[in-house]
Amino acid sequence: MQSVIGNIDPVAFRLGPLEVAWYGIIIVTGMFLAVWLSMREANKRGIGEDFIIDLAFWIIPAGIIGARLYYVLFELPTYLADPIRMFYFWEGGLAIYGGLILGFITMYWYSHKNDVPVWLLVDILAPHVMIAQAIGRWGNFINQEAHGGEVSRQFLERLQLPEFIIEQMNINGTYYHPTFLYESLWNLVGFILLMILRAKDRLLLRGEVFLGYLAWYGLGRFFIEGMRTDSLYIGDFRVSQLLSLLLLVSSIGLIIYRRFYVYPRPPYYTEGVEPEKVYKEKKKKYHQKNN
Repeated sequence: MQSVIGNIDPVAFRLGPLEVAWYGIIIVTGMFLAVWLSMREANKRGIGEDFIIDLAFWIIPAGIIGARLYYVLFELPTYLADPIRMFYFWEGGLAIYGGLILGFITMYWYSHKNDVPVWLLVDILAPHVMIAQAIGRWGNFINQEAHGGEVSRQFLERLQLPEFIIEQMNINGTYYHPTFLYESLWNLVGFILLMILRAKDRLLLRGEVFLGYLAWYGLGRFFIEGMRTDSLYIGDFRVSQLLSLLLLVSSIGLIIYRRFYVYPRPPYYTEGVEPEKVYKEKKKKYHQKNN
């Protein structure tokens, strides 16, 4: 996954012996935007911005650790040869699925601990995580990683790409597919769609924003991953493609199941925390009656 950096210096600035990488700046920018947007939305839905701030202190480190651990586990021989490099996350090598998995586990634990509705919380967070991912992919651009196979310069010019993107895709004299850009744009479109749908009163049930995020991201990542040259593998299969397909199928299945086969039906997203107690009571009585 490592390459010789072209015309963009991966180091943004230096403070004495300390080097601050563009990769880290871009990742942190995406995180701060996600937290700020989530704070605003949480206030609207009755959870409160203080909870989001407290959650961020747990979920952001967990997400970074999960993303790095996931990547290291699938590249273990490389890192065992030079173990200290396991901690050099600013060089790249953060697998988003690892971050999502450990981040979700942390969020689930913290929301239960504070009696905050999990499905409502993930609906608040999901679109903002997607825009953070769209921003974060530009860190891969700076590091010249997460790219696709070889293409011609003419191919990139036909995409009407700016010169700085075309030249950054020139790695050791060879041009490559800017798959970082494809995924960034896919996530940006997904963010816009989810934000529009989420604002519609009584359109989405609680949990469907999150499930829509999983389906949209899974669909795009499945195809984009097939173009990349740096995928993590299990045998002959790309790990991210398998996970993407699983997310796509399971999220669509859950939407259908919760819409048509679950009683009582979950509240609408726009109702916020208000109907939670009523829903829990209905659910409790229903299960008592049928058990």
